Amino acid sequence: MNSSDASGAINTMHQGTWAGELGLVVASATRDEVTATLEVRPTHRQPQGIVHGGVYAGVIETLASIGAALDAMGNGKNVVGLENHTSFVRAVRAGTLHAVATPITRGRRTQLWDVVVRNDERAVVATGRVRLLVLEADAEVAGTALAVERG
Repeated sequence: MNSSDASGAINTMHQGTWAGELGLVVASATRDEVTATLEVRPTHRQPQGIVHGGVYAGVIETLASIGAALDAMGNGKNVVGLENHTSFVRAVRAGTLHAVATPITRGRRTQLWDVVVRNDERAVVATGRVRLLVLEADAEVAGTALAVERG
């Protein structure tokens, strides 16, 4: 895959999936950087009224996976997540989350991506690192070949 922006195709693929239902909007997506926004909704909050940590972990996992997949697909391969280390820095109750994912390493077998999530004031609210396994195109996961589901 080249460095062209795949955000439109990714947003279409997300319709009816977890990321789409969450409200994640990918603003740009290349093998070198993925950016997205998420408008905070009441359903994103935990009982104390702040954004649930799982929202951050999910956004971080999704953006890292998109970037790693765009890179791997250029070599006829696919990726799956191995680890997600998410740190919560600052509580958010409302507004828009702005996330940016960039690669740290892209090896033959694994990739490591860094993601920073900021609030509307550009303050860091969460950070994360996701390690992904690079798989051959015909690899099976949980007994089934990986495939991109399309509506």
